[in-house]
Formats: sequence, C-alpha cells, structure tokens
Amino acid sequence: MQRRNLGALAAGAALALLPGAAAWSAETYPAKPVRLIVGFAPGGGADALTRIIAEGLSKQLGQQVVVENRPGADGVLAAQAVSSAKPDGYTLLMGTNTAMVAAPTLRPTPPYDPFQAFTPISSAGQFSMFLVVPASLPAKSVGELLALVAAKPGAYNSASSNSASELAMLQLLGEQRKVVNARYKGDMQAMTDLLGGQIHMMFTTGTLAPSFVKEGRIRALAALLPERSALLPDVPTGGELGLGKLTITPWAGFFGPPGLPKAITDKLSQELQKTLKRPEVHAQLVQQGFEGYGMSPAKFAEFFRTQYDAFGATVREHNVKFE
Repeated sequence: MQRRNLGALAAGAALALLPGAAAWSAETYPAKPVRLIVGFAPGGGADALTRIIAEGLSKQLGQQVVVENRPGADGVLAAQAVSSAKPDGYTLLMGTNTAMVAAPTLRPTPPYDPFQAFTPISSAGQFSMFLVVPASLPAKSVGELLALVAAKPGAYNSASSNSASELAMLQLLGEQRKVVNARYKGDMQAMTDLLGGQIHMMFTTGTLAPSFVKEGRIRALAALLPERSALLPDVPTGGELGLGKLTITPWAGFFGPPGLPKAITDKLSQELQKTLKRPEVHAQLVQQGFEGYGMSPAKFAEFFRTQYDAFGATVREHNVKFE
C-alpha cells in the first residue's frame, strides 16, 4: 500500500509538470490576491486609472487585486520587476508606452527586449490626447494650422512633456518640420505657456484640455483616438481628418512575465475585457480622460508591435534624442 501510494504521488507530481496542467491551474486561478504593479507614483493619472481597473478586476476574479507603485526610470523599474517574476499570474504589470516602447527605442542600451521579456495580456485603453492651440491663434483646423507653419517657417513653436506627444507632433508636421519644440517637465507647465501665447501648439491630455476648451481659452483641432472622445465630442479624430500618419498614441495595457501559461493569459484577458465594460469602471475612466477598451492577447500583441515599430521609425526618421 505504501509503495502504491508513493507511486501515485510521484505520478501526480509528474502530471502536474505536463502542458495540460496549465489548463487545470487556470480553472482554480486565482487562488490568492493578484499583485498589479504600476511604474508611477500614487496620485498621478496612471496610478488613478490602475486603481479603478484593479477594483473592477477584483470583482471579476473574486480575489483582491493589489496595486503596487514602483515609480522611477520612466516605468522601467516596475517593468523589470514583473519581467523577473514567477509566471503564475499573480504578478502583473500595468505598462504604458513610456516603459514598453519609449525606453527600449530611445535608450542607447535598451533595458530589455519588450517582446521577449513580457507576455501581452490585454490593452487597457488609450489616454485621450488632443492637438490644441491658443484661442488667439488664427487656425480653426489642422489644415489651417499647417498652412500657417508653411507660410512662416520658424515663426511658430510647439511644446511637449513626454515622448509620445513630441513624436506625434513630428508625425503631424512631416516635412514641414519648421517648428521649434520646447520640452517641459509636465503638461501643466506647458499648458500655462500655451494659454499665455508663448507656445503655439501642443498635444495634451484629456485631463487638461476639456476645461480650457469649454472656457474658450484654447481650441482643440484633433483627437488622437479611434473614436471621438466623450470629453470633447465635437473634436474630430485624426482618422476622420485623413491623418493616417498619426500612428503614435499614448496607451496602457496589461502584461505578465515571459512564459505565462496561455490558459491563464486568456482567462486574465477575458476578465479584463469584462472589467473595462463594467458601467462604473467605464464612467470613472472617462472622468480621468481615458478611453478604456480591452483586446485579446493576439490583438494586443499586434497593436503593441505596430506602436513599437511606428515609434522607432519616427525616432530614426527625425533623429530624436531624449536626455
């Protein structure tokens, strides 16, 4: 009897190592709280939306999703923590294009290969980003803005506080790269100078733009979103304006460590997609200027690759360097 019991235990242990064991573990996953790491400090936009989604995902999974902040190095520290974690579905990353695209393409020595170091799970959505100009500028459309730039080379400037907004402006201007860009540490500082007329154009977030647009102090000419934003529904998207060259958008998504079992990856993706459709989650994200939507792992991986390639191509084309 003892020998048979030991044999059964050994067989069970061996079975647990087989590929089919992943499906079994996915049925009981999650059996304990899930850690969701975000690479920005508490109180910021990325932290706020992460906590909103984490609360909804906790209800979907039936287990607490605990948000852990690991700020520093443009989100790289958080990404590295997840990349080196055990691939069991209990350590996940809320990754943005800063850590997943900008850091690997802009740094002389990339901190990681984002396609080898992570498992794409689902998109979270996109940060609303609007092309805005001061109300005093005589441009009421993107076409009129580009005409002004072409007519007076060097007379206009732009502002940016992150790599996505700067590269989006480079894509917009294309060959008309006759605008001097001023880099700011934050969107609010850049917006202050735009309101004062020292800056003539910028891509800014949905957190800042709506109130100033409604007050008539700035004018929004285009939205970098797949569909019009509920925050500014009268502002056309780049797609509506025929601006197919505007491929860079600020986004966020969920990643796991490399080797995350497919069954767990699929389950997480499905539950995240359901979470983003929850009415209370959607409403809170809209207030944050964030358009939440999920994707299957395959679709998200495809989107991720497209964004990475577009980002890298723009960096090389314009010889962009960030300190």
